[in-house]
Amino acid sequence: MDNLLEFRIGDMLKEIKLTLATAESCTGGLVASRITDVSGSSAYFLGGIVAYSYEAKASLLGVSWDTLNTKGAVSREAVIEMAQGARRVFNADIAVSVSGIAGPGGGTPDKPVGTVWVGLATPSGAEARHFVWEGDRIRNKQLSSEAALQFILDYLEGKLA
Repeated sequence: MDNLLEFRIGDMLKEIKLTLATAESCTGGLVASRITDVSGSSAYFLGGIVAYSYEAKASLLGVSWDTLNTKGAVSREAVIEMAQGARRVFNADIAVSVSGIAGPGGGTPDKPVGTVWVGLATPSGAEARHFVWEGDRIRNKQLSSEAALQFILDYLEGKLA
């Protein structure tokens, strides 16, 4: 069990003394839940915000209305702003964000059900990754949380350019 991403992340964050925060939409707090499944996570996990609505993304995380109205909540730009907002709100070293269309409804031709963006904000900047899952709602949320945790681990292991 200790080889699960959340345990590996926890060990690394403790070792290098970095803090983490989350900003979630479609995952509804699943990423934060997995991080806090690890005993001792209070040493590095500062908190998370589940911002489901546009209003919450704007008011709690500082996502710009221009981004939301032109790019949408499920976009590279939105998840980067969400991660930067969580990093700022919690004064965290790094923050991860997730926004997507879990399904079964809500998809469009440009953004079908399963479309997810994951963002990561760090002291050196911010990046995003794009996925299109083909599961049901629960599976899409699980895959999205896994992708968010993998993004954090890749950063901690120095696998990001």
